[in-house]
Amino acid sequence: MTDLNSDHLDEGPRDIEPERTTADAAEGESEDQPTRSGFVAILGKPNVGKSTLLNTLLGVKVAPITPKPQTTRRGVRGIYTFEGRQLVFVDTPGLHHKGHSALDDFMRREIRDAVADVDVVLWVVDLRHPPTPEDRAVARMLGSLTPGTRVILVGNKLDAARYPDEALGLYKELFPGAERVLAISALNDPKAVYALRDDLMEALPPAPFYFPPNIRSDQTREQWVAELIRESAMLHLRQELPYAVAVLVVDWRDPEPGVDEPAVITAEIWVEKVGHRRIVIGKAGAMIREIGRTARKQLEIFMDEHIFLELDVVVRPAWREDREALRELGYEL
Repeated sequence: MTDLNSDHLDEGPRDIEPERTTADAAEGESEDQPTRSGFVAILGKPNVGKSTLLNTLLGVKVAPITPKPQTTRRGVRGIYTFEGRQLVFVDTPGLHHKGHSALDDFMRREIRDAVADVDVVLWVVDLRHPPTPEDRAVARMLGSLTPGTRVILVGNKLDAARYPDEALGLYKELFPGAERVLAISALNDPKAVYALRDDLMEALPPAPFYFPPNIRSDQTREQWVAELIRESAMLHLRQELPYAVAVLVVDWRDPEPGVDEPAVITAEIWVEKVGHRRIVIGKAGAMIREIGRTARKQLEIFMDEHIFLELDVVVRPAWREDREALRELGYEL
């Protein structure tokens, strides 16, 4: 199920209620104590801040974040457990209809599957702009949810919006069935995010835990590292190239107990063309070193250990159309 436990992720943001840890929750549970749990899908068009919201809700970074749309490709589950309650958040790719590759089809299926059997949907919108056709497509999807699914309209990027009330009103008109409407800044106002999380915790129905209480994500550690490396590549590469990049961790060697050596992680950065490979490597290897430096810095912070990161740029022609390649990357087709 996962190798990514709280030991790997506890070095995340420290301003997020450090006394609330999954370890504390696990210690406070007993076999006869009733538990409550539920699933919450985070839905919205590309680049509205869904992954930022997820990371803030959890207090640790489990999803990549960049200013570029379509950073999220799979439905990452983040787990928050505290005092007999467990929230399972499902971060979804941004809903869009432009792409027609096998990868695009996979991402759209991830969205449909994510909202099929959840208790709550957080519909995240960007308050800096009025609704777009993509927002209207999300609203139509909300109209087809299972009866009884709660929808909360979350207006994000409040701190950067010039007319937030007007924008929020327009979004509310698209889906009048939202039971609650709020405006936040997931990046710069974590207290508002914690308040939303507490409200979700209070409304959880009685149910057993779906995941062990000491993990934060259903990703393997290899998938998590691959996403952080891809995030670094997307931040450094320009134009359309980032969307033709994938990352696969091919080897992970932990040091022997008691030996003061770094963990050695080897990963491949996939591109579709020989020309793309030259861009990713850069002049005299400058670009690949910068991508590796940024990724390694994050990994060492979150994992609290020294990392030796080996990156190799591999040409995999049309990998976005290659179903076998997508399975190799961990996309369940």
